Amino acid sequence: MSNTYPPDTGRTPEQPPCIAPVGASTRPLWSVMIPVYNGGAYLRESLEAVLQQAYSENDMQIEVIDDCSTDIDVRSLVATIGQDRIGYFCQPRNVGSLRNFETCINRSNGIYIHLLHGDDIVLPGFYKTLARLFEQHPAAGAAFCHYQYIDETGKVVFIPQAEATEEGILKNWLVRLAERQRIQYVAIAVKREVYEKLGAFYGVHYGEDWEMWMRIAAQYPFAYTPAILASYRRHSDSISGKSFTTAQNIRDLEFVMNKINKLLPEEEKKPSLQKARKFYAYYALRTARQLWTRSKDRQGAIAQMRSGWGLHKDIPLAVEIVKMVGRLILNR
Repeated sequence: MSNTYPPDTGRTPEQPPCIAPVGASTRPLWSVMIPVYNGGAYLRESLEAVLQQAYSENDMQIEVIDDCSTDIDVRSLVATIGQDRIGYFCQPRNVGSLRNFETCINRSNGIYIHLLHGDDIVLPGFYKTLARLFEQHPAAGAAFCHYQYIDETGKVVFIPQAEATEEGILKNWLVRLAERQRIQYVAIAVKREVYEKLGAFYGVHYGEDWEMWMRIAAQYPFAYTPAILASYRRHSDSISGKSFTTAQNIRDLEFVMNKINKLLPEEEKKPSLQKARKFYAYYALRTARQLWTRSKDRQGAIAQMRSGWGLHKDIPLAVEIVKMVGRLILNR
């Protein structure tokens, strides 16, 4: 999803926003809620992928929530592709990603909610497989699948390691998830009743999903399938904007690390936090390389390396940072 939102003007909830229960007695099984802000380049492909495996209208709500996009006429695109099958709602003003997610969840009326960013893609079988997981594991608060990374053209560029080799409830999941973010929005569905109990996303605009999944994992099992049923799109906009140039993304992640660490058993807190800080220190270095390679963003590269070094220090990281500084000096 694009990270090019306008500057924050107090639109970040300080506490999890409340989600009102659904009053209707007859509800669809699914709510596919699609938050959009200036993602017009990929929205058509995302919507078409949903329609190819959509349930009937009585069993699946599909709705685009537009946060006042300026790149394309989202309403017209939805009408053209959806042919009255896809709902459309536009915010009265730009409210930012967290408030847009909150609107998505509050406007949903299905039993299971899939927040699908408008640049990602679901693959055939996603909804049937996750519905089956929920049915087989009724205690689960969320279910997700293995996924792949794609680029701007849709080419697969990376497949992370699967979380398990067989379908089922993930073991020791709270501790494992605390070590790093392991789930992309496109791959996960959450029971609406879970959002009603725990609230929606809050606190930060980068890593807010990690905090949300941890909050859920602290109270509910997670069901999982190793089948690759979703594509997360990684593109140039993914590391653009002020958040990366100033390393606000790393500060957000540090906030999340400290917040979620409190959810762990006492004996797991220190080792888990150390692993998370090390992982994201190296992540900051990788981001610095990307910023420099793609856009020669010297300020951003330096900010990322400085913030990464603040998270964790070891000799291999120091060596790689020195190499990267050399590239900046030589303009290579």
